[in-house]
Amino acid sequence: MQTLQVDLGERSYPIHIGQGLLTQSHLLRPHIHGKRAVTISNTTVAPLYLDSVQNALEGFTTSAHLMPDGEEYKTLDTCNTIFTHLLENKADRKTTLIALGGGVVGDMVGFAAAAYQRGVNFIQVPTTLLSMVDSSVGGKTGVNHPLGKNMIGAFHQPQCVIIDTDTLNTLPDRELSAGIAEVIKYGLIRDTEFLAWLDTHMAQLVGRDPEVLAEAIFRSCQHKAEVVAADEREEGERALLNLGHTFGHAIEAAMGYGNWLHGEAVAAGMVMAAEHSMLMGWITPAEVQWIRELLQRANLPIEPPSSMTGADFKQYMSVDKKVLDGSLRLVLLQKIGRAIVTTDFHEGALNQVLNREL
Repeated sequence: MQTLQVDLGERSYPIHIGQGLLTQSHLLRPHIHGKRAVTISNTTVAPLYLDSVQNALEGFTTSAHLMPDGEEYKTLDTCNTIFTHLLENKADRKTTLIALGGGVVGDMVGFAAAAYQRGVNFIQVPTTLLSMVDSSVGGKTGVNHPLGKNMIGAFHQPQCVIIDTDTLNTLPDRELSAGIAEVIKYGLIRDTEFLAWLDTHMAQLVGRDPEVLAEAIFRSCQHKAEVVAADEREEGERALLNLGHTFGHAIEAAMGYGNWLHGEAVAAGMVMAAEHSMLMGWITPAEVQWIRELLQRANLPIEPPSSMTGADFKQYMSVDKKVLDGSLRLVLLQKIGRAIVTTDFHEGALNQVLNREL
């Protein structure tokens, strides 16, 4: 097992990464400060791993609540079913919620924890690669709105993150690839050495080599922990983690949540960001092509939906969380391994990218 620390002063917490961690109750129990714990999962993950978590909670008063599986259920209505379960089971302010599942589960349980009685503790137990390397770390929580992804939420840090890499054995190939998109992102924005390592080990990563997966998860979490510690509420550096996300969130919202996986939309979005960076004169056409080929080797899409127009993109991008005082901010690549957040981009270049007129 490897352990990282997210350094946030009194809100600091560990990230444990390893095999078979769901059965190691000593990792979970110290972070439950009351007598009651509620495990919240979905109908896909619960049959596989809920019993392991509940067994680790022996001695606590426990209950479980299951949600339907899918991004399309990441709504206030579904979140309200969590509140109903907590109220029916008389959960109080010392109750700890446990998020067992992928990014949708983690985001919704975190938001419910932030809102219930104005804030209760929660623990992240991610079971998808994407949630392991990104959404489970950093305290971003929330739900979607038909007009924009993750537009309703709160910053609420977990007590700990427990990453059992054995849960990836049941993860569908498409979901694995979606997670690899976020792994590649870390290399593109801040670590060329990691990017070169991914280039060398992509076949093993896609092939689920346990050691390669563990290394990719550890290094990704290390990056996320460093960025969150430096900028918890995304007032500066943390926004760089959104490379490809402004374009990607527009794809998800326009196509209907769940039709494109988050990582798939981010992959296409990262190519669009790279193309815009190329038109700004910051990276070369050859570098854009290299990024496209790396994503293809991870079995990820590199083009946005053909049905989306430039007007479609602008409609959804106008309500992106990175819009400030009416100005759209984009995450672009000054060079491979260095990203910036900027409002100073060429509108003509953006239109070329959005209308696929490269």
